Amino acid sequence: MTSFFRLAALLTGFLWAALLTAAQPLPERLQRLMGDPALAASEVGIAVYDLTNDRPVFAYQDKKLYRPASVEKLITGITALTQLGTGYALCTELFADGPVTDGTLQGNLYVRGGFDSEFGDEDMQRLVDCVRLAGIRSIAGCVVGDVSMKDSLYYGEGWSWDDARFDFQPCLSPLMYRKGCVRVTVRPGSKGVRPQVTVSPASAFYTVANEALSRTPSAGRLTVARDWMYQSNEIRVTGNADRTVTKDIPLFGSGHYFLYVFTERLQQAGISVGPYASGRVPGGARSLGVIARPLADVLMQALKESDNLSAEALFYHLGRRLHPERPVTAADAVEAIEAQITALGLDPEAYSIADGSGVSLYNYVSPDLLLSFLIHAHRHPEVFAPLKRALPTSGVDGTLAHRMKGTPAAGRVHAKTGTVTGVSSLAGYARAADGRLLAFVIINQNVLKGSRARAFQDKVCTELCR
Repeated sequence: MTSFFRLAALLTGFLWAALLTAAQPLPERLQRLMGDPALAASEVGIAVYDLTNDRPVFAYQDKKLYRPASVEKLITGITALTQLGTGYALCTELFADGPVTDGTLQGNLYVRGGFDSEFGDEDMQRLVDCVRLAGIRSIAGCVVGDVSMKDSLYYGEGWSWDDARFDFQPCLSPLMYRKGCVRVTVRPGSKGVRPQVTVSPASAFYTVANEALSRTPSAGRLTVARDWMYQSNEIRVTGNADRTVTKDIPLFGSGHYFLYVFTERLQQAGISVGPYASGRVPGGARSLGVIARPLADVLMQALKESDNLSAEALFYHLGRRLHPERPVTAADAVEAIEAQITALGLDPEAYSIADGSGVSLYNYVSPDLLLSFLIHAHRHPEVFAPLKRALPTSGVDGTLAHRMKGTPAAGRVHAKTGTVTGVSSLAGYARAADGRLLAFVIINQNVLKGSRARAFQDKVCTELCR
């Protein structure tokens, strides 16, 4: 019985301690977390605002500058919703500049790119169908790709050169197809034989060199890559294939990739076509069709799945709104975002914005800047509604699908994650147990183990929702 009473007393003590902790004001509970072991060798900046009562709640190093990683996409997305609106569309357009005589287009077929980051197989088929519906069975001229929407720089300022091998850093172009990537699947066979390698989509734009061996450990680690250092589009598969592996590989020259596949699809549809070329749609060319992508679809991909290409598409369209008369540059897009920072009552010279996705090493923002964007979004329903829909939800979907499960924050946090080497960040909205809506920003810097930073962020969110 003595042991029973001791256990009961111990449990009662734990219960009272938990109740007392929960009864503490939120700022005190957050301040206690600043002693978390995860911060012993790293930095953190935090800002929390009570949107329901319109007052600040907590700030810790919130005016210091940090590299934001992918929470930079919040700045891009909120600016796009504010300046472009949900009715805006990213368009890929088809034109012809000559008559059709006996099924032959007496001129060129033009595709004008509008930097649609989500353009895929169904859209490519729709372009081919537009040509067929126009009665065209052969093209006397060329298929011409118009990529004049933006400059010819295919990587962002401050992007790491050795990230070019990864699918999260594709070549940027106004003509994008399948995000500039191919999907490679390697399936092992019997020991010592070459594995089966399939690549989607099938195209002659790239080549495959299969040098791997199935179930042969001495062959070394399986590698699926292209020689990105020399801008080769030969995909080499080497090493030991002991299980099925699927990998997305970015190809060099996204615009050329689009045009090459488009001409292949035209030929497969029975339309005779010669080589493709680069140029601009001439005045007087007639429209054959438009593939229009709603801004909300691009925003959803950029935030929910943290897609860098989608964020860069929004970024360049912000610049295009300011300067539609010429190819858009990153500086034009930065100009649009700096105008938004000014509209928030802040000085854009106090921060550094280099791209739309957060990949750049040149981005430097503060938690209070991000908080200002979140507050602005909440105060404008036409911005807040699509933004909240596009944000990952804790324990439910997107990049937060596996976080905060089994805690008071599960299902009650809608926030953007951010991860690059040395940086882990989280920013968005949290619903407290009493119904208040809070905006928050957490940026962990100088982090070697991202898992520790994410665990700290989840603790903060648990306190916000407790």
